[in-house]
Amino acid sequence: MQIRPGRASVAAVLASLVGCALAADPPMGAMAMDAKAKPTDAQLIASAMKAGPASVSAKATIVAMNADGSLRTVRQGSNGYTCMPDSGMAPGPDAMCLDGPAMKWFAAYMAHKAPEPNAVGFIYMLAGGTDSSNVDPYAEKPAPGTDWIRTGPHVMIVGADPAFYKAYPSPANPDTSLPYVMWPGTPYQHLMAPSR
Repeated sequence: MQIRPGRASVAAVLASLVGCALAADPPMGAMAMDAKAKPTDAQLIASAMKAGPASVSAKATIVAMNADGSLRTVRQGSNGYTCMPDSGMAPGPDAMCLDGPAMKWFAAYMAHKAPEPNAVGFIYMLAGGTDSSNVDPYAEKPAPGTDWIRTGPHVMIVGADPAFYKAYPSPANPDTSLPYVMWPGTPYQHLMAPSR
């Protein structure tokens, strides 16, 4: 997972979507557009759809955040997935598509609460991911002497039984070209699997 609390990003959108009361700053723009330009619905949909495979994003609900932090459904979907466009706030792409259990997992993460046990969820970030700590779920920048990792396009399996994650490597500085566990040993550990 690449999105950290405190940023005006899809993290705030997700939290709002699942009823987690979080303050959200107005987004600075999406899809690396001019910060003064308000993206059209067509641009928001195009950005959000890059997060998942066409078979998922074509029928997913697309949501975006309004300037006041409220949530707006840009397009209603029918397959149980919700996709958000790149917020333009993170140092890399942060568009994502999540299933229902993943959205609940993410809301727990944002609220610093334990996720529901054994509620496996799936997240697509096929447009890529931002830089992050593989150790601290809430790190916003590299600490002196620590490793900061960069991920490319990937998928995530969240909310699985802790025994599931023991089958994968979990170093502080993993080889991101192979599957690995992010934030191992925390309630938010999840499998990161590169998609290319």
